[in-house]
Amino acid sequence: MRGVTPMPIESLVLSVLIPVFNERNTIEQILDQVRSVPVRQQIICVDDSSTDGTRAILQRLKDEGRIDVLILHDRNRGKGSAIRTALAASTGNVVIVQDADLEYDPADWPAMLDPIIAGRADAVFGSRFLGGPHRVLYFWHSVGNSLLTMFSNMLTNLNLTDMETCYKAITGDLARSLTLTSERFGFEPEVTAQLAMRHARIFEVPISYSGRTYAEGKKIGWRDGVAAIGHIIRFNLFP
Repeated sequence: MRGVTPMPIESLVLSVLIPVFNERNTIEQILDQVRSVPVRQQIICVDDSSTDGTRAILQRLKDEGRIDVLILHDRNRGKGSAIRTALAASTGNVVIVQDADLEYDPADWPAMLDPIIAGRADAVFGSRFLGGPHRVLYFWHSVGNSLLTMFSNMLTNLNLTDMETCYKAITGDLARSLTLTSERFGFEPEVTAQLAMRHARIFEVPISYSGRTYAEGKKIGWRDGVAAIGHIIRFNLFP
């Protein structure tokens, strides 16, 4: 993974991996934002057995040609499982994870893709803590993210500022070669650990962030934060 081999922009095909669970109020809007980014895309949505009508909306959007690949899980398996399903269906030479809510803005993609296109990076993390505009929300969430990132960095020997970010762009061949097993939110420390073990060239760029409250539909909670500690230990020390 060494050397600088620029990727011609005209050859870039971005596989957008969108795990979806009960996001009927936001899924159509986020897909409009995704489609507005001027890059060739393969949009892959995986519905993780939604129960709020999201699945019917996704099927309509697929029928309208606004989704390239739609995969329906027969039971709720978790975000990590949905990402793995989408990744297995991807064909692009770069992949990126996009949450189905409105917390992350696809307008930040060009800055994330630049180091990969220039041949300087194998993966780019979009950091919520490098000075981009963000909604002011929970103090203890930011403390938890910082502690988990620091603990992950201690075991990976990386100096990331935001290991838990959703926005991770990875070259397609590298991403599809990873052996990922996480079902829920363990995906973030697992993919980070595997990239570190592969000695991937990782860049970070600042991104905007508009976090949701729990009343607005935020799903991750303190139990997931506690579980993340175990994930970090497992994926780094017992891969």
